[in-house]
Amino acid sequence: MRVLLVEDDPDIALDVARALEGAGFLVECAHDGETAWFAGDTEDFDVVVLDLGLPKLDGLSVLRKWRAAGRSFPVLILSARGAWTEKVDGIEAGADDYLGKPFELGELTARVRALVRRAGGHAGPVVTVGRLTLDTRRMSVAVDGAPQRVSPLEYRMLDYLAHQRGRVISAGELAEHLHGADGAADANAIEALVARLRRKVGADVIQTRRGFGYALSET
Repeated sequence: MRVLLVEDDPDIALDVARALEGAGFLVECAHDGETAWFAGDTEDFDVVVLDLGLPKLDGLSVLRKWRAAGRSFPVLILSARGAWTEKVDGIEAGADDYLGKPFELGELTARVRALVRRAGGHAGPVVTVGRLTLDTRRMSVAVDGAPQRVSPLEYRMLDYLAHQRGRVISAGELAEHLHGADGAADANAIEALVARLRRKVGADVIQTRRGFGYALSET
């Protein structure tokens, strides 16, 4: 899952990025409002963590511009100010959740996971698609109830496919969400990753739609 973290304080940004990466997310950072707006307007993210007090362009303005442009990814607002009026402003601007500073990193990662789950149509932390079950809290994988050992990259691929249930995902989209826009792997690397996963979780768990991409089997 690909996260855009927008935070101008380098210490907070580093701590949050490490926590999210430890929870299995691919984190890309922006440190001012203009950079954040451009990144969110031109690239696809699964969730955004957005500070309000930003240089160049404040967080609420960034969020309003995204929503006006039809960008629908879930957004968690961070703010050092806790006034209820600011929370209302954030929700009305299109935010999905709000967390005041200071905050616990565990709570932040839990809220980010919840936003991603809800966006993918899943109410709880355990996601089941066909024979495959993911526990997003423990970052664990099971097939027919039997635990499977997968690498962090393999887990992220299964996690992304599970949260895009009902969609066929191209190799290019998978590469972007696994490696980011700058380090996107080519289609051959994605094919090799799928082949490794099939040896672990079963050849029928990940389906190939030739000419289109990949999807999890729902049977």
